[in-house]
Amino acid sequence: MPSQTLMSFMSMVEFALWAVLGFLFWTKKLHRRFPAMGSYLALRVGTAPVLLALVYGQSQHWFNDLCFPIYFYLYWAVYIFSAVILFFICMEVFRSALSAFPGLMKFGIVIFRWAVLASVIVSFSTISYTHKGALLIPDIIPYIAFRLMRSVSIVELCLLGFLCLSMNALRLSARDMAFGISLGFGMMSSSEFILASFWSRGTSLTTTLQFVYESAILVTLGMWVAYCALPELARQPIMVPANSLIFRWDEIATALGHTGTQVAVQPAGGFF
Repeated sequence: MPSQTLMSFMSMVEFALWAVLGFLFWTKKLHRRFPAMGSYLALRVGTAPVLLALVYGQSQHWFNDLCFPIYFYLYWAVYIFSAVILFFICMEVFRSALSAFPGLMKFGIVIFRWAVLASVIVSFSTISYTHKGALLIPDIIPYIAFRLMRSVSIVELCLLGFLCLSMNALRLSARDMAFGISLGFGMMSSSEFILASFWSRGTSLTTTLQFVYESAILVTLGMWVAYCALPELARQPIMVPANSLIFRWDEIATALGHTGTQVAVQPAGGFF
């Protein structure tokens, strides 16, 4: 099978998986728990047919070859908007994972927002506008979009690392949808960083790397479909000993910001 035909087939399979995932996500009413994820799925499913139609129209010279400019700006607009939504997805996954500990959740969200802001500032402050062609908007848009998405990818990997290290303390099951969402985006981010390192070396395996990247996306979508199709385990009320470290941290976080509140800090073992 020619590589172009195989890539087209994989792209159609990807769209089908996005559509199935969106259908299951709304059927299970998961968009109420993860509204940002629901918006992300709607964006991917809604814009994919339009982008594919513009690509086909460009090959057929529709609208006096205006399909490519329309495709270019629409594609990068969706790309940047997706990056912004991904920040909110990370925040709602973080909020869901810490829902049993309101003090830690409230304090952690504040830190999370400052970490996201710092990540975005660092990414945009390192952009150089002095390279050749930077004064042209079509050259600037992809550069900014990639920087923004790289910031999101770092946040996604940090979130996945946090969940993996604190699953036992948070009593978070691997079958929980919050962990599944984080795992999927972590897999995508990892594949993007690994493949980007090969592309930056000027490798001649461009076509092969594209197939590897598309395969990683299909595996992630298949995993998300399985998460949505299988019955999710209901999270039971968490009972922790009064002397546990995470309980003490939750008390401390709850007391922060309230005058006259004193919390006795005692040395304790454990990761959290």
